Amino acid sequence: MQQMRYVVAVAEERSFTRAAERCRVVQSALSHQVKALERELGVSLFARTSRRVELTPAGEAFLPAARASLAAAERAQVDAAAAAGEVRGALSIGLIPTVTAVDVPRALAEFHRAYPHVQIGLRGGGSDGFVSEIIAGRMDAAILGFPDDVRVTGVATRVLARERLVAVVPEGHPLAGPADAAGPAGVATLPRDGVRLADLAGETFADFPADTPGRAQSDRAFAAAGVRRDAAFEAMDVGLLLELVRNGLVVTIMARGLVAGQPGVRAVELADGPTRVEYLAWSAFNPSPAALAFLGFLERSDAAATPSPR
Repeated sequence: MQQMRYVVAVAEERSFTRAAERCRVVQSALSHQVKALERELGVSLFARTSRRVELTPAGEAFLPAARASLAAAERAQVDAAAAAGEVRGALSIGLIPTVTAVDVPRALAEFHRAYPHVQIGLRGGGSDGFVSEIIAGRMDAAILGFPDDVRVTGVATRVLARERLVAVVPEGHPLAGPADAAGPAGVATLPRDGVRLADLAGETFADFPADTPGRAQSDRAFAAAGVRRDAAFEAMDVGLLLELVRNGLVVTIMARGLVAGQPGVRAVELADGPTRVEYLAWSAFNPSPAALAFLGFLERSDAAATPSPR
């Protein structure tokens, strides 16, 4: 098994030196083990020069099975430890940039204290990509955000939150209301029946990139309201979007929890704004002990709160 681990390291690093550093062995020992495996197999796995290392066709054919064998061995160790009452192994979690239903730092701190032997890997990105990664078995769980009329398929899900988004405008904007009109979480309370998407016509918008679920919820809402808008700026970074609003360049739409406590911006209730659903997603096919522990933990944790629908 150690020989296969060395082969995978050399293939990924394309260097015997870097592979030895990664495996924390001396290079001569790693090279000896790789050559011993090649002799046993009767084929060369690598083409070598003093400056270059590449897989041979035999090496290319060997690599997928080697990776699968290593993964199976690691899973066997993890399952054996879990049967003895100790949860360990790797846990890959995807997080969209607009998580509001879970206090992520608090949840991870509590989970780590409860399961100190689980190695946690966090990945940022978009909901569609996370669903694909979970289906492919490359990710254990993710927090997703989708418009409320989208059905998430291919993965197991649990609704964490369902909330109507708010408009975010700079302080002093006509729709922000007077300075003393802000209600809970900095949401402006205006002396009329409420702001509608039509009131934002003509504004310059910043939003998430086109063809992402974060953007789709706003695009659909504006289309349903018959309002055309100019999304002149696109970014996945919530902090950057808020900074553009703060500087009076744009307005945007996002979850209220992302705006609370932010200086220089005001969140404005929208009577016909889009509704976003935040999900916890995972694969129901043979989840690892670490994944099961994480799912159960979030089910019980106070760090995962579900805002009331609005």
